[in-house]
Amino acid sequence: MIEKLRPFATLFLLLAFVAPAVAQEDTDRHEQLSDPVVDAAQDPTETPLPSDGLVSAIDDPWLKAFVEEVLERNPRVARAQAVAEAAGQRAPQVSALPDPMVGLTLFLLPPQTRVGPQQVAVGVSQRFPWFGKLNLREQAALLDAAAASALVEAIRLELITEAKRIYFDLSFLDDQQRIIGEDRATLQHYEQLAQARYASGVGLGQAVIKIQAEITRADTRLLDIDVRRETLIASANALRDLPARSLVLVGPLPAASPLEDKIENLRIVALSHRPELVAADLRIESAATRIELAKKDYKPDFTVGLNYGFVGQRSDAAGEAFPPEGNGDDNLSLSGAINLPIWRKKLAAGVEERIQRRLVADEEKRALVAQIESGIGDQSSRLPLLYDQLRLYDNVLTVQAEHSLLSAESAYAAGTLSSLDLLDAERVLLNVRIAAARVRADYAIAIARLEGEIAAPLTNLPREEEDR
Repeated sequence: MIEKLRPFATLFLLLAFVAPAVAQEDTDRHEQLSDPVVDAAQDPTETPLPSDGLVSAIDDPWLKAFVEEVLERNPRVARAQAVAEAAGQRAPQVSALPDPMVGLTLFLLPPQTRVGPQQVAVGVSQRFPWFGKLNLREQAALLDAAAASALVEAIRLELITEAKRIYFDLSFLDDQQRIIGEDRATLQHYEQLAQARYASGVGLGQAVIKIQAEITRADTRLLDIDVRRETLIASANALRDLPARSLVLVGPLPAASPLEDKIENLRIVALSHRPELVAADLRIESAATRIELAKKDYKPDFTVGLNYGFVGQRSDAAGEAFPPEGNGDDNLSLSGAINLPIWRKKLAAGVEERIQRRLVADEEKRALVAQIESGIGDQSSRLPLLYDQLRLYDNVLTVQAEHSLLSAESAYAAGTLSSLDLLDAERVLLNVRIAAARVRADYAIAIARLEGEIAAPLTNLPREEEDR
């Protein structure tokens, strides 16, 4: 039996010669499609990730630790990574030859041949797609996988921006709580003065009541801050997949510095760093590859087979009396087949479908570029206004409100100013200080959003990018 099955090794020798011929054009095609952008997306270790640059540029150790924990634990990142890894397993599947087919035929009524009845037939066949199809399938799958990997980085950048926003809002609440706490201590001092003046018969009891009402108002605002802080802490812990009440360490708001980069410089950086654009380019390339693959469907695939028939010796009278030459010899045959792509309408529709998908990918990239440019324009135009507003608060309004309150305190102590006017001066300073803290937080958030738009830290832009 082993000797009879030995001819089947011929098929595998055939495959060893035919398969490389089929793949030769595929190899050439792969070399043509090789692109640095694709290679970088497929092997992110070759180039640093934009998200890593943003994290390393963070000076606040608490903010940095918080962002790193978000990137490590966030379920969206884990899901996107799983999707990318799953997409990466597609290429080996589509680039392999179809499984060989093995067939067995048992002749219930054995056909008689000159050399004897054919009893059993065994066959093995291999289908070969037309030249170039396998590589086009592989290339499209690799491009899709690279696009999925780029979208992982896009999610990381989005999470960094959101983590910074929550962190700076928490920092603002800390500042607001501190400012209101200091104001409350001042109000308690005023209450003591008012009670002393009332006890001496100089002041009115109404002044004491008004000041006490302001203290109660401060307590209410502090309670409101606690509620808002709990909400933000829950959001922060949702980002890092921890229980809602887990501790979040927060530092002070960063010092504000003016934006010096021109919008065009920022646009250039964004177009070269945003992973969404890398993914869009990869999708366009994938769509173009699938157009070429659809055109290949006009060409036939072919199948090569090897068949071995087991033949018994003749048992009829004539065969036994005069055994033919080769009596009972088995037969071996080589077969071939091709499919006939004759339904042109179907094939043309397949090509047109993929052309339209390529157009969709092009328009999606155009819309994405417009969205990025709009985001850069919004944040870069907002930042100078916020910076000027912050300088106005720090250098003018806060100084004026402090001087006004000092004058009011002196006048109240001298008895020339009412408690109502004193409280008005105190309230103006309180509102100015809180407003300044809010603008400082808004400026930090706007910086974070702009860095997210360009996928790079503003403090560490490459020199060549700045000089363009």
